[in-house]
Amino acid sequence: MTTKLTLTVQKSTIEKAKSYARHTGRSLSELVEKYLETITLEEKPIISSKLKGIVGAVKLPENFNEDTELRHYFENKHI
Repeated sequence: MTTKLTLTVQKSTIEKAKSYARHTGRSLSELVEKYLETITLEEKPIISSKLKGIVGAVKLPENFNEDTELRHYFENKHI
């Protein structure tokens, strides 16, 4: 069930957020909802500093393993 939420935010921030949402193919409501879900998790996942900057912008599979993916990337890069 969705519920309407009213926020007070600087106009310039809203404009930048709308632009970001448009460029990532999502709605501003989706971005806010995902952010709120992330910060209210009971058990916070351990996320490397490399991934912290894109949290919320990229949807990773539940079984995503950063170390495994990096290893595969570098193995394939040098073949």
